[in-house]
Amino acid sequence: MVERADRASVASFHAPGPWDGVVELGEAPARHAMVKRLSAGDPVRLSSGDGRRASGVISDVGKRHLRIALAPESLESIPAPAYVELWAPVGDRERMLLLAEKAVELGVSAWRPIVYRRSRSVSPRGEGEAFREKVRLRMIGALEQSGGAWLPELHVEMELERALEASTRIAGVLLDPGGEPLISLRDALRPPVAIALGPEGGLEVDECARFAEAGWRSASIGANVLRFETAGIAALALVRSLIP
Repeated sequence: MVERADRASVASFHAPGPWDGVVELGEAPARHAMVKRLSAGDPVRLSSGDGRRASGVISDVGKRHLRIALAPESLESIPAPAYVELWAPVGDRERMLLLAEKAVELGVSAWRPIVYRRSRSVSPRGEGEAFREKVRLRMIGALEQSGGAWLPELHVEMELERALEASTRIAGVLLDPGGEPLISLRDALRPPVAIALGPEGGLEVDECARFAEAGWRSASIGANVLRFETAGIAALALVRSLIP
């Protein structure tokens, strides 16, 4: 779905936790509502991030609080999409944040940052608890914008060897310009699926070999060498079209 200029926009808010007749949100959503000049009576939509969506109206808004009166008949329970995990390389912070945002719009199930050998030469790179919180907030913004119902599971960054050891029961696809066309793997893409992207500068030979030893398939989305965030967006969109 794309944005439509002929439809009035309805503000969306991430609202985790239990929902009763009135949902209480904190300072950040209240600030967002005030920036958008929302007031009592304005319609909004809510997403829990764990499969629930609903509509409602603002009953009260202040500098540090936002109260939403739910419309009970609007409550939806959205099934989780087929499991697709993205192995994003630890790399440039802004490029990682862009990929995280678009991954949520495309319905990614989990985000697993991987530290490759060439990741360590990138500065400033996206790693650590503070950066993970930035990723989480960017993902929440994407969830609200897209009207999605599910936030992905966020993993801490880890070395390749450890990640492979923890993911033995997953159909792994490593993006590689020299691999077979990703679309030709339709029958092999049985969830759970993981898509791995190389870092800036590419993977080392032994890292590629380690993926192959773990049973991962090499797949291509074109002959050009893409930036990792471009490759991730294109691959997620294609895989989601193959296993919605």
